[in-house]
Amino acid sequence: MSFPELFALGARIGDALVARGETIAVAESSAGGLISAALLSRAGASAYYLGGAVVYTRRAFRRFTTLTADDMAGLRSSTVPYAQLMARHQRERFRASWGIAETGAAGPDGNPYGDPAGHCCIAVDGPVQLDRLLRTGSAERAANMVVFAMTALQLLEEALATGSH
Repeated sequence: MSFPELFALGARIGDALVARGETIAVAESSAGGLISAALLSRAGASAYYLGGAVVYTRRAFRRFTTLTADDMAGLRSSTVPYAQLMARHQRERFRASWGIAETGAAGPDGNPYGDPAGHCCIAVDGPVQLDRLLRTGSAERAANMVVFAMTALQLLEEALATGSH
């Protein structure tokens, strides 16, 4: 997977969102902004991309979300339920048609919770809710970041196809 492929997928999703008159908001972590970059690679992205955040640290979580300790009860990052919460939160906060979230461990090491490098959880929230747990088996940080972003956008494309008008 390459940046041209990632950006082509982002542009294709942008085309679909424009055609449907729909919007998206993003929360990502270990993809490091690549999901947003791909979605913004299409000219006219402001028609569908409402905003996003790289929620990489607890400090970023406090600054970029309005979630409370009660919202997080029983959850930790790098899990599918956390990704689902973040996708829903972004969609609701931005009043977007769709929300997408990604959280994981790009590498070269795993995270403090015991998840290995290459572990990623993705969720899409909107007219259709989808999620995916991905394990690349690789400790190559940059490669994992691209795979995480590509997989997240593929899941979004699947949701768009499932929830088509």
